[in-house]
Amino acid sequence: MKTLKMMMGVAAASMLVVAGSTKVEAQKVLVLYYSQTSNTKAVAECIANQLNADIEEIVAVNPYDGDFSATIERCKEEQKAGTTPKIKPIKADLSKYKTIFLGYPIWFGTYAPPVATWLDEVDLSGKTIVPFCTFGSGGLESSVAMLASKQPNAKILDGYGVRAARMKAMHMEVKEFLLGSGFLRGDFTAPGPFSVPHLVSDEEAAIFNAAIGDYPMMQNAKARTVASRTIPNGIEYLFTATEKPRRNPDPNLQMRPPKEMEVYVIVVNGQAPEFTKVVR
Repeated sequence: MKTLKMMMGVAAASMLVVAGSTKVEAQKVLVLYYSQTSNTKAVAECIANQLNADIEEIVAVNPYDGDFSATIERCKEEQKAGTTPKIKPIKADLSKYKTIFLGYPIWFGTYAPPVATWLDEVDLSGKTIVPFCTFGSGGLESSVAMLASKQPNAKILDGYGVRAARMKAMHMEVKEFLLGSGFLRGDFTAPGPFSVPHLVSDEEAAIFNAAIGDYPMMQNAKARTVASRTIPNGIEYLFTATEKPRRNPDPNLQMRPPKEMEVYVIVVNGQAPEFTKVVR
């Protein structure tokens, strides 16, 4: 995984500034994405518009056109069979692109199956891949790790991810991400480091609980430690949390140990706390 500093170096080394524009011009950039609910499509279009990049969609031959439960069941069947869905041929000539922004929703902790199919069909050696994704709670980091494993000879940069519940913040966050990674030129102040973690206070626990709200996958989470840093117009918290112990209905069964997770929470001035992602 490349650091932000390396990301900026790669972008600066391969791109030239266009006079009178904040965009960075270079060898052509491709934004390639798979989307089912249109959230990932919205992020892809935002990136393509800001970079004046080419854009193309990955399309499954047999679309996942059922409801959420139907999609989950189909994915389970494919996993059990060790298969991925067939996709329509990509029209773009990949040899023309040095940099590819690759977008996908997170399913089962990683990129959606149509993206897995595409990755099995191509060799991205020597190319710079910038992942971006949409998710319910998280999955950017795990999907990027799998992407790096799948395409070991490509340069996989740190990516951008956004919760489906926070799409209203996406346009601003995408611009900040592109500025921070060197794909756009303009004013950008990188966030400082988080403070030294400490045990959560009652007030900080209340912020954590308000942020996770009634999100189903977080109902058993309890904050243990927290660090913080200042962001524009607010504060970002990094909580370390574990699942609360559950009652064991059968004393003869061994309960699994509590899982630890990192939960990122922002509190923008005058707004309720929101969690932005979970890293398990």
